[in-house]
Amino acid sequence: MIRGSRVAVVGGSIAGCAAAAAAHRGGAEEVTVYERTAGQLAERGVGLAMHGGRYEELAAAGFMDAAMPSVRMTHRTWYVRDDTAASPLGRSLGVMPFPFLTYSWGSLWRELRARVPESVEFRTGSAVKGLRLTSRGVELDGERYDLVVGADGYRSLVRTIACPDTAPEYSGYLAWRGAYPESDLPDAHLWPADECAYVVFDGGHIVIYRIPDDAGGHHVNWVFYTAPPTGHVPPADGGRTLTTALADRLAEITSHRLPPFFAALIEATPAGDRFVQPLYDVTAPQYATDRLALVGDAATVARPHTGAGAVKALQDATALQSALRNADSPAEAFAAYDALRAPVGRTMVELGRSLGRALVQETPDWSGMGDGELDAFWRRADGSGAFGGRELKRA
Repeated sequence: MIRGSRVAVVGGSIAGCAAAAAAHRGGAEEVTVYERTAGQLAERGVGLAMHGGRYEELAAAGFMDAAMPSVRMTHRTWYVRDDTAASPLGRSLGVMPFPFLTYSWGSLWRELRARVPESVEFRTGSAVKGLRLTSRGVELDGERYDLVVGADGYRSLVRTIACPDTAPEYSGYLAWRGAYPESDLPDAHLWPADECAYVVFDGGHIVIYRIPDDAGGHHVNWVFYTAPPTGHVPPADGGRTLTTALADRLAEITSHRLPPFFAALIEATPAGDRFVQPLYDVTAPQYATDRLALVGDAATVARPHTGAGAVKALQDATALQSALRNADSPAEAFAAYDALRAPVGRTMVELGRSLGRALVQETPDWSGMGDGELDAFWRRADGSGAFGGRELKRA
């Protein structure tokens, strides 16, 4: 136990809320969250998917529950454009089980934020400027803490202190993202409500599924993966603005390579509801030192193909909570946490790279692919069997 300790959590998004709850449950006397954004974070992000098995594990650990709005998926259908196809959805290459729950990032953040204990001090508009290890603990912007948890994303300040030689590596391609009201989608009945669509083309693919909105209905969430125009360099500040060149790239592929139903969805999504996400790989060689721990994207950024970004962040918090409860000292707890989670991070980064090669960078000839070939393709791409996240192991 770490009873009596003062803990700071840097970052207040999904990972940060979960880490704050984990530190509180692990016995910390005081927990303070530093979030640089003022006000609510609920408008960040669009949709995310969580494997049903991972949901059950996280629910058992107290991080998820049935009151959190979600949409249940049952299967995934792979589509390709075929101008001879009778359906505007295109030609189906095959169907696979897809036992996932889908969420809106914003509503999931609100649910997790509401579950952070009232005793936790949540400081919004508080960007951390300095962090220093001392003989007495960690000094963070002039305040002393016994332990600090970095939940501050892929450009993590805490990671630069814990692992100074680790930096994100650009994948070479992007994800265009957006969401559109299902109620405004023409012929929505043609596309099953419990289906996740993988729409594939030479050089990329789109993942499309429904997510809850804030009015009891659904939005259609889409993530469009392909290479940017030649010469494009992601901005150093991680900006997500859809420039004219990137918008033109999206429009060109949409109009020429997508089945009509899905092309109409992309084209109808207002420009203000679209953004672009550069994709990076990074995993810290260690998830914790004696005084610093990393969770979520601060520890590992795996490409979204893995279907496990939020899952891994919540699993990190679950493992941290267990380690803090069961160890005799903070150093022992952090060592147990590192041993448990660092290997998972490496697995997920390698899976993201494998799926990126298969689905974007070295795509097969989709035109003649059938069920048998599709199944073999997916087995090769997900050789680790980690799609959707590894089973949660206990500290």
